Amino acid sequence: MTTFERHRFTPWLLLAPQLAIVAVFFFWPAAESLRQAFYVQDAFGLGERFVGLANFQRVMASAEYWQAMGVTALFSVLVAVGAMGLALLLAVLADRVMHGARLYRILLTWPYAIAPAVAGLLWMFMFDPVLGVLTHALAGFGIHWDAQLNPGQALLLVVIASIWQQMSYNFVFFLAGLQMIPASLLEAAAIDGASPFRRFVGITLPLLSPTAFFLLVMNSVYVLFETFATIDNTTLGGPGGATRTLVYKLYEDGFVARDLGSSSAQSVLLMVLVGALTFVQFRYLERRVQY
Repeated sequence: MTTFERHRFTPWLLLAPQLAIVAVFFFWPAAESLRQAFYVQDAFGLGERFVGLANFQRVMASAEYWQAMGVTALFSVLVAVGAMGLALLLAVLADRVMHGARLYRILLTWPYAIAPAVAGLLWMFMFDPVLGVLTHALAGFGIHWDAQLNPGQALLLVVIASIWQQMSYNFVFFLAGLQMIPASLLEAAAIDGASPFRRFVGITLPLLSPTAFFLLVMNSVYVLFETFATIDNTTLGGPGGATRTLVYKLYEDGFVARDLGSSSAQSVLLMVLVGALTFVQFRYLERRVQY
């Protein structure tokens, strides 16, 4: 028996723990969710009845679902653009710091180490209508802040908390991308008389496009799935559904209302939406990326 034949199963043995985790916590729940999307359970969960596409039809006819779709679209754009734009600005500024650069970079990456649930609680307390520090500061400018009653303020609160938590992730990649740009290119452009703005638009941004495209995909996934804890610890999807995203509505219907059929149908639709969004990003936006 050759050495290859003796050790050909070794890679599979090493991969087995990870494959088991993926199968138990991803493929099995996904398959069960797909199956439950075609069934309706009784109020006590003791029986179920096959209903075909009725759950999908009920979801698509729901005004609350389309409201959650609109909130998700607006929320996604605001968080993705805000987190990436602010991170790029901070990365450019941090890249130019000569003294204490390491300290600045560490401080700017700390928010990512905080869990989304904790980030939501921090911003909720700072914007508390009675005890919030920022609420009292805004009152000094004549702005009455109460995210529990004002839908626009509630959405702004979860957007700020999500941007603050995700900004550090984007900052790390943008800073790494900036440091990979050859200084000789920028120096040659400066010698040719290009202004700093022109050098940034004509050289820096095109060379950062692969990083920006990667972050756009990752931020889309973050907004759709990982902001649930932030919303749950700040606004609970309210007031009036102003911060109820698709994933939060899925949670409310499945774990609060115990309507597993509708919740499963929504999870399938959400997965299809994510797949379509990813396809569009790779099919059309990647063409503008300069590798």
